[in-house]
Amino acid sequence: MKIIAINGSPRKNWNTDTLLKNVLDGASSVGAETEMVYLYDLKFCGCKSCMACKLKKEPRPNRCVLRDDLTPVLDHVHEADAVVLGSPIYFSEVTGELRSFIERFLFQYLNYDDFSKPLSQPKKTAMVYTMNCPEAWFPEVGYNDLFKRYEDILKLYFGNCETLYSSETLQVKDYSRYHIAGVDGDARQKRHETVFPHDCKKAFELGIKLAAQ
Repeated sequence: MKIIAINGSPRKNWNTDTLLKNVLDGASSVGAETEMVYLYDLKFCGCKSCMACKLKKEPRPNRCVLRDDLTPVLDHVHEADAVVLGSPIYFSEVTGELRSFIERFLFQYLNYDDFSKPLSQPKKTAMVYTMNCPEAWFPEVGYNDLFKRYEDILKLYFGNCETLYSSETLQVKDYSRYHIAGVDGDARQKRHETVFPHDCKKAFELGIKLAAQ
């Protein structure tokens, strides 16, 4: 069993990274082979719509033909049994780096001959999100729709998707140094110490679930 985590956060050792590490720790605790990919360390772009993966030739490509730092990552993900995509939410979306990855990841499998039958093989998938937004605001700001949209498309392409999120996460270590008066820094620190560990436990349990044969 091989599980790859795709980290779309620019911040190492922070909220998203911590949750993804817990997912991988959970998976490795039951014998899975794990790998973490930091997208912000790579030089790559989103889909260029070159359509080369749709050319009528044999064997049919069905794979992204662009060559950059993402090429070996897509190869590893293609062979993996499970893939976990993680990102903070910026302006009600995943980061640009993760979105670019998703374009390259999914478009290669898009089947224009029958949209309901992508050319991808089944595998376990999960989306992990972190955010400043309180959970009570999700309906108003469209986060529930966002989560469902990604979950639905991954289910279509791979047959499975789990969703895990952590809200009101700690943004900085010392709020007094920043113009963030609209956030109660002391409350955030307390939440980080009391609630975030439970989210990490959920991430660990998710890793175990993904690694189950």
